[in-house]
Amino acid sequence: MVEQAETVRDVVVVGGGAAGLSAALILARSRRRVTVLDAGAPRNAPAQAVHGLLALDGLSPLELLRRGRDEVTGYGGEIISAEVAEVSRKSLGFAVTTRDGAVLHAHRLLIATGLVDEMPDIAGLRQRWGRDVLHCPYCHGWEVRDHAIGVLATGPMSVHQALLFRQLSDDVRYFSGDQELSDQDRAKLDALDIPVIAGGVAGLEIVDDRLTGVRLDDDEVVPVETVAVAPRMVARAEVFAGIGITATQHPVGSFIAADETGRTSVPGVWAAGNATDLSAQVGAAAAGGARAAAHLNADLVAEDTDRAVARLTNEESLR
Repeated sequence: MVEQAETVRDVVVVGGGAAGLSAALILARSRRRVTVLDAGAPRNAPAQAVHGLLALDGLSPLELLRRGRDEVTGYGGEIISAEVAEVSRKSLGFAVTTRDGAVLHAHRLLIATGLVDEMPDIAGLRQRWGRDVLHCPYCHGWEVRDHAIGVLATGPMSVHQALLFRQLSDDVRYFSGDQELSDQDRAKLDALDIPVIAGGVAGLEIVDDRLTGVRLDDDEVVPVETVAVAPRMVARAEVFAGIGITATQHPVGSFIAADETGRTSVPGVWAAGNATDLSAQVGAAAAGGARAAAHLNADLVAEDTDRAVARLTNEESLR
């Protein structure tokens, strides 16, 4: 099928979370023809509220997205509920194919697909995720202040995580599992009165739909009210392999590499939010989307200007 210039969008944004919607808002306000493809699987859906977001602290994640969609469409942006199956390079830019077979063409692509939290294989962990199983002290730490908090050793950042949660509670316990503690890390935990509990973790103890403890392999139950865990954070990048976008591996997961403006190594492709910044909270993800959109729009303006100059030069040469 031949692409018609008038049917090609300026930008297709893949991902309808904070980063994608923020980018679309900036682009729509810049009078760009922008479409957001949203698969409807936000990372923070299990959480009851977004915290640490200035002026919107405590707002439901789903309500935040609803408001964002309304703002984008209010400026003429388009939002389509669809999952992307494939992205390919075309003469005028990119073709984005959805799972239901629709094809959208765009001059530029902005990836805001976020990431997937891969949880350790521990019974009950995934089911309690976003409730009393947490990972970010800045997102939900205040809500569990002074709780008995168990930190599960699941990766290279687990000791650091325990130190952060110790700021919020005097009762923090570190479940070392099969991970060896360095002398330096052990000294840090000891200095802050964080007991180290050895032995494998079999699962979480749930009573009346409430987390009451961590069950060890020997069936001992250590009482806790909250569990902190560091999941492996993996960028959703697979569908972009056809245009040369692949995930970069990191000790705690993977991400899509981009510069400070969001520009990737693939011409015409930008990335923003958790897909490119594993540590970004909602506010940072939204800011990243806005920043990438501004630079992306400037790139389009430069291209439009070059095209106009070439056209004028050509017309003058024919006179």
